[in-house]
Amino acid sequence: MSQTDQHQPVSTKAMPGANETPAANSTGWIIFLFFMIGFVGSLLAGWILFPELLYSKKNQPIDFNHAIHLDQVDDGCESCHFFREDGTFAGMPGLDSCIDCHEEAQTDNPEEIKFVEEYVTQGIEVPWLNYSKQPDCVFFPHSAHVIGADMSCETCHGDIGNSEHTRVYEQNKLTGYSRDIWGHNIARLGKHKQGEPAPMKMNDCAKCHKKETGHKGACFQCHK
Repeated sequence: MSQTDQHQPVSTKAMPGANETPAANSTGWIIFLFFMIGFVGSLLAGWILFPELLYSKKNQPIDFNHAIHLDQVDDGCESCHFFREDGTFAGMPGLDSCIDCHEEAQTDNPEEIKFVEEYVTQGIEVPWLNYSKQPDCVFFPHSAHVIGADMSCETCHGDIGNSEHTRVYEQNKLTGYSRDIWGHNIARLGKHKQGEPAPMKMNDCAKCHKKETGHKGACFQCHK
């Protein structure tokens, strides 16, 4: 090495961070902090405020007490939500399932009086709001799940049998379907709470099928 090379000044232009100052580093952290605050705030706003904008709330025509009825019957849920002789599921009970006991009001409960006067006496079916209604292209065989797979009603519908009041019906303003279909956890993180109805999206059904049978099932099993 020559004497000239030994005294050659070292350039700092190629050294990363050589010209950075503590003030510049501080500005970068402030920008990052504000970004994270905005990001987390947006998520929280979406999870808390978005459902309030997306869903409209309605009350059922009659405030139905499942618990008091379940105490009076022998066959549990199937006393009212029964299977017909051909194996099809009756679904929501009609007046013919209620009239034997409610041809006249048995109590001074205003909801029972309303039911008798506005529906039984008039011969008008109660326009119940169906929490579990799926699109017309979806076929759900209750018998295959309740009888074939020996599942309880609570598996999908939650602990509704012990409820003393009907839940508020929340309807998606965009799709027209119940909030129960998507699930009440808007982020769909973790498991639904014990006693609450299970979400009923296609991937929820597929996940359960996979767990119980080892495969998700063919498309034609659920879509007709």
